Amino acid sequence: MIADHATAASIWAKRMGYGGLIPFVTLALAVFVADPARHALLGLALLAYGATIASFLGAIHWGLAMAKASEPSLFSLGWGVTPSLVAWGALMAGPRVGLLLIAGLLWACFAIDRVLYSRYEAQEWLPMRLVLTFVASACCIAGALGVSL
Repeated sequence: MIADHATAASIWAKRMGYGGLIPFVTLALAVFVADPARHALLGLALLAYGATIASFLGAIHWGLAMAKASEPSLFSLGWGVTPSLVAWGALMAGPRVGLLLIAGLLWACFAIDRVLYSRYEAQEWLPMRLVLTFVASACCIAGALGVSL
């Protein structure tokens, strides 16, 4: 067991987590209301933010593995770098395709977390993660559609 890491998200973690949706929602909406000349830039901003968040989600696994350093999981370490690599590819693909890749990647992160969080006794974070994943991925899909208009 990892000492104090096995608790549910604190109120501050929830505030920061849900607050992290503000750029997703704001940029996704902006793609639809802004001057069409700005759509590509707004889509790129949303893509960059999504890529940053996906990298963060992977990094959590390194933190969990490091906290349990006596028996680090090779799968956790390997998975920990995967979202960053996929996010980098999404950035190179551009806003239309990249945002769809990020939306899928966010769900892949959630699916892996459903399995691995229980190993680290952190499954209490999953309900919040589900909401965050749903809203963030929906914003990425909406942004991809908006950029395509």
